[in-house]
Amino acid sequence: MIQYFKNINQQTIQIEAAEDGAWVNILPPLKQEEFSGLAAELDIPLDFLTDSLDIDERSRFEEDDNVKLLVIKTPTENNSFNESDAYYITIPIVVILTHNQIVTVNSFENGAIKKFLNTFQNRHADNRKMMVLKIIEKIIQTYTEYLKEINVRRNLLEQKLYAASRNEQLLQLMRIQKSLVYFVTALRSNEILFMKIERTNFIGLNEEEKEFLNDLVVDNSQALEMANIYTNILSSTLDAFASIIANNQNEVLRRLSVITIVLTFPVLVASIFGMNVPSGFEDSPYAFYIVALISFTVSVVIGWSFFRKKIF
Repeated sequence: MIQYFKNINQQTIQIEAAEDGAWVNILPPLKQEEFSGLAAELDIPLDFLTDSLDIDERSRFEEDDNVKLLVIKTPTENNSFNESDAYYITIPIVVILTHNQIVTVNSFENGAIKKFLNTFQNRHADNRKMMVLKIIEKIIQTYTEYLKEINVRRNLLEQKLYAASRNEQLLQLMRIQKSLVYFVTALRSNEILFMKIERTNFIGLNEEEKEFLNDLVVDNSQALEMANIYTNILSSTLDAFASIIANNQNEVLRRLSVITIVLTFPVLVASIFGMNVPSGFEDSPYAFYIVALISFTVSVVIGWSFFRKKIF
């Protein structure tokens, strides 16, 4: 699906075809015929439009015949039905600066583009360079928001885990850890891209725009630092709970071993008097009670000795 927007008198208007100064937004479902037609209409290399289809596409920039391409990794919620997958993943978004338009291509629904659309009426559509920077700003803001959501979810799961100690919470923490791995990798890749853009002035920024880009680099670095901190906290938490689970298991095994030892001696006593050999109690009416008392006394003595040594 292809959408065309234009900013006219501070109002966002959806138009029917690409015009000078328009924003062309391509959303799923994506069709090869639409790509081919748009590439011919706007004089864009076809591979620039299809790069977003590869979910593993790295962050980079490229230029071909004065058409500039930016591939930026953006966060999105994972709609997979597999319960072991990450809550959030990162996908590439393609930003293309043509001769007269700005084109964005998304292989999935993208929260950053929705935010940009909501504020498009406040943009100067004729300044395409600033629009690119604003898209980058929305992407970084989306990372920050998702990281805060991840941290809140992690805290809630940890509290439940303290109370329940069930595998379900551990599995959810692992899904969060996978999300953070995606974020750290993508943010680091984006940071390298933004620094290269700043160093080479790839999109031809003026001094004011360069300062804004520098602020975005700092914001991206802060988001990366947040992701690293949350990753380290979560790794430490999982390691701590793994140790707690191992200690609890050892405690259970120790108690079972003590119970086994305490019960072994009464069984031994009963086995001795249960042998088919003379024991002196064959004709005694109190034989059962004597054996039971001896077994009980031995169990109590052994159990008390374990209790005093705080083994049980």
